[in-house]
Amino acid sequence: MGFGGGYGGRSGPVGGNRRPPRRFAGNERTAIIVVVAIAIVIILLRTHKLDQVEVIYFLVLIPSIILHEISHGVVALAFGDDTAKRMGRLNLNPLRHVDPVGTLLVPAVLSLTGLGAYGWAKPVPVSTNRLRSPRNHTVLVSLAGPLTNIILTALFGLAFVLTRPESTHLDLQTGFLTLTLLGEILFYGGIANIVLAVFNLIPCPPLDGASVLERFIPVRLLPEYYRLQPALMFLPFMLILLFRNEWSQLIGHLINWWSSLLV
Repeated sequence: MGFGGGYGGRSGPVGGNRRPPRRFAGNERTAIIVVVAIAIVIILLRTHKLDQVEVIYFLVLIPSIILHEISHGVVALAFGDDTAKRMGRLNLNPLRHVDPVGTLLVPAVLSLTGLGAYGWAKPVPVSTNRLRSPRNHTVLVSLAGPLTNIILTALFGLAFVLTRPESTHLDLQTGFLTLTLLGEILFYGGIANIVLAVFNLIPCPPLDGASVLERFIPVRLLPEYYRLQPALMFLPFMLILLFRNEWSQLIGHLINWWSSLLV
């Protein structure tokens, strides 16, 4: 999901008895999180709480999230902000974008709890003050993410239709359409991107839809809105938990709609 704006690091006090930073602290923490996430996935597989479909979903979800984030930086660059480019984030190397917590640990834990799998990649930094028209271009930069997911959905659907004779077969006894591995990858790739687009269009920080909402807030009220943003960071997840049935129904309708287009 897209997080708008770039945040600069704070510098510490000069001099004093500061302990020198541990050079490998970040790498050690990342390694621990990766090990824990892998252990959870192994538990899920051994207890049969994670099946082939969910594994495929994760495998198509991660690159879709990465492309979503890269698109923010590409559009920001087109409008004058080269922050993401200078930081090497306009790169398809997944290691530059994977967040150990959001991409690995959180989806694995959510799968254990049965709440469904959601996650995120490292936000691509965008300095809105560098954009030629900050208020207008911020909206376009934010919407680039969901638009990318919609385009990916269309591409997965087109590939599914073009390869349907090889990727699916009809069981004449049951009348059910069974997907082969290729068919499942294309089918669930489309679903993953539909869910990403809809989720990120929720008009609530830190999601992309919040930028559309922000555009209609009067300039005099923006400082108060920005002060409230940190407190709203987890509101989208709370809303999904509070309205879990409604969210599940919405996703179900989207999956049925997607299925009707392809089959």
